[in-house]
Amino acid sequence: MSEKSTLQRLVIDDTPYETRFTTKFEKRKPYAAPNPKHVLAFIPGVIQEIYVSEGQKVRWGDSLLVLEAMKMKNDVTADIEGVIRSVKVKKNEKVIKNQLLIEFE
Repeated sequence: MSEKSTLQRLVIDDTPYETRFTTKFEKRKPYAAPNPKHVLAFIPGVIQEIYVSEGQKVRWGDSLLVLEAMKMKNDVTADIEGVIRSVKVKKNEKVIKNQLLIEFE
């Protein structure tokens, strides 16, 4: 093993194990629960249309924007009811995966 790492204790189902973690594993991004008030891009693409503006009230299922990816237009809808705090993108803007598009109050 070319990577230098010390043995670490790992407990699975109340059974302790000693193992070595790779450097890549130790530097991984920690899990963060998704924020229901953030609408993120699920795929890289281009914003074609924006149907909402700041301060607008939306209901579950309302169309928020259209994200074109791989020549397919994806209608992004609201997963919660609420008021739009901010729209972080503009029409014809390129977005990357997991980029914040819209934020709810």
